[in-house]
Amino acid sequence: MAEAPLNPYSEAGVDTAAGDLAVELMKSAVRRTHGPEVLGGVGGFAGLFDASALLSYTKPLLATSTDGVGTKVAIAQAIDKHDTIGQDLVGMVVDDIVVVGAKPLFMTDYIACGKVFPERIADIVKGIAEGCAQTGTALVGGETAEHPGLLGIHDYDVAGAATGVVEQGAVLGAERVRPGDVVLALASSGPHSNGYSLIRHIVSGTGITYGADAADFGRTWGEELLEPTRLYTLPLLRLLEQVPDAVHSLSHVTGGGIAANLARVLPVGTWVDVDRSTWSPPRVFRVLADLGDLTLESTEGTWNLGIGFLAVVAADKADAAIAALGAEGIATWQVGVVRPGDAPDDGLGHFEQGAKGVDGGAVRLVGAYSSAA
Repeated sequence: MAEAPLNPYSEAGVDTAAGDLAVELMKSAVRRTHGPEVLGGVGGFAGLFDASALLSYTKPLLATSTDGVGTKVAIAQAIDKHDTIGQDLVGMVVDDIVVVGAKPLFMTDYIACGKVFPERIADIVKGIAEGCAQTGTALVGGETAEHPGLLGIHDYDVAGAATGVVEQGAVLGAERVRPGDVVLALASSGPHSNGYSLIRHIVSGTGITYGADAADFGRTWGEELLEPTRLYTLPLLRLLEQVPDAVHSLSHVTGGGIAANLARVLPVGTWVDVDRSTWSPPRVFRVLADLGDLTLESTEGTWNLGIGFLAVVAADKADAAIAALGAEGIATWQVGVVRPGDAPDDGLGHFEQGAKGVDGGAVRLVGAYSSAA
């Protein structure tokens, strides 16, 4: 019997058979995100999505976002736990779309790795699929690429892109915000997927391993720091339906922290003092700050400190919005009020004036944080 020919690609470190197995292992999870709008199943060169529903819109606008998870993946790799990092990816990508009031339609993912371990890739994609299911998003395609010689065999990174739709007349943004509007904070589940370079730097400096038990949290350090990103898309879309005209703008608190992200969705000529005394940053932030010999205030441009989203709402509908989000299991509270005019030069703190290339309003954090519960 003739021997099978050598596969030069395999000799170079790329295992196409492992990639095929990974696809088989993830198929069922991906299919569970597919409604009748998704055509062609899994494995095609391109995902197909029936856009006929857009015909019901007067002037549909497509919204798109792309992002990754950052260095949080290093902790997943350190403790060999990969089933939650996919939810983080969905949170970073899909929850950016709802900021403009858009309903997500579909998402694709990309995983680059040093070597394909099929079960590991399947775990990652299952997490992405579960996050997509929680946000009403179809996972219509993706790619897993081996990069031998560039990445270590246990290294990987993840990224994704999503598309949604919103009626032109329903787009949320700074242009809707008025002086007197109330700023509401929506609780985070932890650091989400931001500021992990600082987190890893702090942990590394202590000599703590991610597999070690953390007495402060009742689980290992790795498990605590891999707490998945809270997903806000469907609760916020339901809020838009249940309390019409309440929400004027939304801000996803990701890189840059609370002040910078809120400033992006306020109009020029307005300012907000975010009152620290209205909440107590969760223990994970306090413990990390203590370990790093940092004040919480010094981390405000890096961590969300317990606020994952901000909503700027009409003052007379703030209570209804708080109640609606509370019914969704999201603790929500007022942190400030939009004020007109130039930000005051009163020596009480530094204002962030717009961010990420957006010339928006001015925001600062004032007061002292509430003591830990």
